[in-house]
Amino acid sequence: MLNVAVADAPGRVNLIGEHTDYHEGFVLPTVIPQRTRVTVARRNDAQVRASSDAVGGSAAVLDYTIGDEKAGRGWLDYVQGVTSVLARHGLAPGGFDLQIESSIPMGAGVSSSAALEVSLLRALRAMFELPLDDLRLAQLARQVETTFVGAPVGIMDQMASSLGRNGEALFIDTRTLETTPVPIPETIGLIVIDSGTSHAHADGAYRTRREESFQAAAMLGVTTLRDVDATALARLDALPSVLARRARHVVTENARVLAAVEALRVADTVALGALFDQSHASMRDDYEITTPAIDTLVLLGRAHPDVYAARMTGGGFGGSVVMLARKDKAAAAATAISGEYTRTTQQSGRVLVPLL
Repeated sequence: MLNVAVADAPGRVNLIGEHTDYHEGFVLPTVIPQRTRVTVARRNDAQVRASSDAVGGSAAVLDYTIGDEKAGRGWLDYVQGVTSVLARHGLAPGGFDLQIESSIPMGAGVSSSAALEVSLLRALRAMFELPLDDLRLAQLARQVETTFVGAPVGIMDQMASSLGRNGEALFIDTRTLETTPVPIPETIGLIVIDSGTSHAHADGAYRTRREESFQAAAMLGVTTLRDVDATALARLDALPSVLARRARHVVTENARVLAAVEALRVADTVALGALFDQSHASMRDDYEITTPAIDTLVLLGRAHPDVYAARMTGGGFGGSVVMLARKDKAAAAATAISGEYTRTTQQSGRVLVPLL
């Protein structure tokens, strides 16, 4: 057995497919260069002592006892959640010292929490020889969020961080958990710009949208909106207005993901631009999860001559915008758009991808 284990995991950006994963729908994320790295050193007791350069500096050491995890301790909850979930499945590790380093910004909608969960699970898998494949690891990471942290997220983030690879989008059917890599064409460059307005999945607005969408599903006689396809959109007219809009977003977003997979495979940038436009409008008008700053950033992206597509990405109410651009012009376009956004909104926009 190892006495020290080092592991890392990437953040992710979702190209298209927002708020569909908890309805067993389709999503299309890809990994980003920013990663979280953990170093785990074995202890001879049941204590965990954790420090993070990303939060509060490495001098801040927090600890707890495995088997006595208690939520409510900020970033440590993601660590406590990992050991708690492992124990629930008969895989409790021994004690360890943990050092966390991360270049993934928190609150930017690029899955800093999933990267922490996946990297820690990878390290503990190696150190304690846990029988976990990459899919099972992602499933346990999601349980950390839903059962311990209390964030009602779907499984996209954890699967992207655990199974995603550089240069590819990962098409995920979140009902079957089947994945298909979709290469990103060499001519298309990825842009991700942090709007400077943070969000949190555990916040009430995210929960409310989720609850409303499931109310709509129940009124339509289905468990999840995956079972309502675009041919049945007329059925939504019988729902209360708010619930109809929530359901319409999820149903049409699923269809857009399927179309985007095909467009990406043939590098159809015109189709991708239209699909991103439709997705953003749906998030703004039907799911009501964008913000004025985010809307401005998307408009600036779409106005740039070297950008093919732009939309909000992530759970909403802040976070980041994802764009597709000419590969050789992506860095210059991202810099120009971010600068104009900051001048227009007085928000501090930050380019995450490409690395400048």
